[in-house]
Amino acid sequence: MTDQSQLDGNILNDVADALIYSDRSGTITRWNRASTALFGFTAGDALGQNLDLIIPEHLRAAHWKGFEAALASGAMKLAGRPTLTRALHKSGRKLYIEMTFALVRDAGGAVLGSVAMARDVTERVERERAAKTSQNS
Repeated sequence: MTDQSQLDGNILNDVADALIYSDRSGTITRWNRASTALFGFTAGDALGQNLDLIIPEHLRAAHWKGFEAALASGAMKLAGRPTLTRALHKSGRKLYIEMTFALVRDAGGAVLGSVAMARDVTERVERERAAKTSQNS
């Protein structure tokens, strides 16, 4: 059997949802295979980059306000509940994604950064919008 840290790394890399960890400055330091599949950026493209890499420009101010508030308070407004938002693909295409967020702490309780899990829900959202539009016609 592999050691625990290797096993943890394998699990994080192999989960079906995109997993992104950023430090307190918003620098991406963990990017799994599903993140590459979802956003189009390889780990080499993403690691060391700012989260703005995948945040549409019109949402960046709100994102950073929430990010800074969570770091300062040590609490997330959504408390682990999924939220629907937009994200950027490497191609420039905008995606609808469902995300959950959590703060990551050290053994003493200090916040080290934030982890997000994301999945693409673009097809579902577009299908629901099309159905709503046809109902209202």
